[in-house]
Amino acid sequence: MVEVIFDNKKVVEMKLTIVGTGSMAVALAEGLKAKYELEFMGRDRDKLEKLSAEYSATYKLLESQGSIEGKRILLCVKPYALNAVAKQLSGKASVLYSILAGTTIESLRSDIKAERIVRAMPNVAASFGASATALTGDESVKAEAIEIFSAVGESIWLGSEKELDIATAVAGSGPAYLALVAEAMMDGAVKQGLKREDSRRFVQALFHGFAPLIATEHPALIKDSVMSPGGTTAAGYSALEEKGVRDGFIKAIEAAFAVTQR
Repeated sequence: MVEVIFDNKKVVEMKLTIVGTGSMAVALAEGLKAKYELEFMGRDRDKLEKLSAEYSATYKLLESQGSIEGKRILLCVKPYALNAVAKQLSGKASVLYSILAGTTIESLRSDIKAERIVRAMPNVAASFGASATALTGDESVKAEAIEIFSAVGESIWLGSEKELDIATAVAGSGPAYLALVAEAMMDGAVKQGLKREDSRRFVQALFHGFAPLIATEHPALIKDSVMSPGGTTAAGYSALEEKGVRDGFIKAIEAAFAVTQR
């Protein structure tokens, strides 16, 4: 924690150390930069220097300066890299926030020393402050965890790691599934004769307008409000059901969850 002076008043800012320089590390930094002091740790000096300049952050090279003593760590590396990265970290973190999919608290504790551990599963929309982040872990830092990840969107605390792994299949992987839907709808419109750019703009507007709808209505009610007897929506919906789209999405969540349990 550091103290700064603002309008002649002391304000305490929390410092967060992001370990990793990949897409999720950057997405989180983009959402957190306005509220928190940031530090980066990684193995690529060029990337670290670039991130340091972009986010007015300090940085440290893992190989020579990987001390996490007393720090709040956001672990943003790939799960397969955990062991290698852990070997380059020294000291004991105050809190370890891990976004590693399918990596249990027990596994994290065996590799990295930390007083408290929280698992988090945000998604790439964090860079726009629109992530849906699942959280679970040490209850003593529940409020802090919710506050930190609320800076990048909505945070939902869950009661178990199994629930977080299920949520990972929705919140974490969800943008890829919705991207598939968006691309398929664009292609369908182009196939019927709509210009590609117009198709893209209509689908973008559709997704933008759907957000407030799903925030206030059950999906079944939204569907029923659009689907008139014998109309265009009923015809299209019937085609989706015929192709097993609903079952496909249910199986996608099941398959993604299964990966977290390996």
